[in-house]
Amino acid sequence: MDKTYYSVNISDGLSYFPLNNWVHQWKMGLFDALECLFLRTTMEEDKNMSFLEHLEELRWRLVRSAVAILIVAIVLWIYQEWIMENLFLSMKDPKFISFRVMCDLFGICTEEIPVKMQSMTVSGQFSYALMMSLMGGIVLSFPFLFYQLWSFVKPGLRQNEKSVVKGIVLWVSLLFFMGIAFGYFVIAPLCIQFFGTYQISSQIENNFTVNSYMSMILSTVFYTGLLFLLPIVSYIFSKLGIITPAFLRKYRKHAIVGVLIVAAAITPPDVISQIIVAIPILILYEIGILVAVRVEKNRIKDQFDS
Repeated sequence: MDKTYYSVNISDGLSYFPLNNWVHQWKMGLFDALECLFLRTTMEEDKNMSFLEHLEELRWRLVRSAVAILIVAIVLWIYQEWIMENLFLSMKDPKFISFRVMCDLFGICTEEIPVKMQSMTVSGQFSYALMMSLMGGIVLSFPFLFYQLWSFVKPGLRQNEKSVVKGIVLWVSLLFFMGIAFGYFVIAPLCIQFFGTYQISSQIENNFTVNSYMSMILSTVFYTGLLFLLPIVSYIFSKLGIITPAFLRKYRKHAIVGVLIVAAAITPPDVISQIIVAIPILILYEIGILVAVRVEKNRIKDQFDS
């Protein structure tokens, strides 16, 4: 009977032994299967953590996030007077940069906004200085906060899922800050102009409390930042199969009507202001459709290749 010698790698070195061809193939196949199973199990054991270990990791990521917010908030608290006067109270000044640009480019010039600021509670100014610092801490540290969240979620994803959202921290941060800038320089000033100049009767003065004034600006700016994440949401939902390009195209008219209603509600009663607010949101919607189209094409390509 023909015999052949084969070598097998083990931890102590090389061992040589005679085996029949079919016996050797069977044993080597079993050895390779066990080896692959062991390596895969080891990798999974290294990758997987217990429930308490997950809680511990989450706790430390929350601690890092809280420390980042606190550090930025302390810096903003130190410069609270400058920030309040130059970033927020300046919005009721006709010389605010957004009003000057609209006056120069579109001929829509803003007159003096008859607004007086007041604090109606004992702790009113302190409370909103604190809120302004904390909200500013959240906004400015947003990339780090999202990175902590993503680092916690990422190990639970498959390799193909990780490749799908490659660079997500950069894109989310970029779109968020674009939304913050749009909300601060466009939407918030238009809201201040409209509500500051609107009067039912000339006998009624607009004496805003610092509470309502700051709440409107901070909420408007922050939610606009979240709204600019629409292409990211479209991308993720398309990958999950929740939405399709056909679905987004079907409800495009409904989206346009909804955007125009929102723009009309938060801007002065003139067409140009509504268009200025509506166009970027509609562009984001169209970008979401293009993203969904690309995702669907890649999915069809992958199915065809497989």
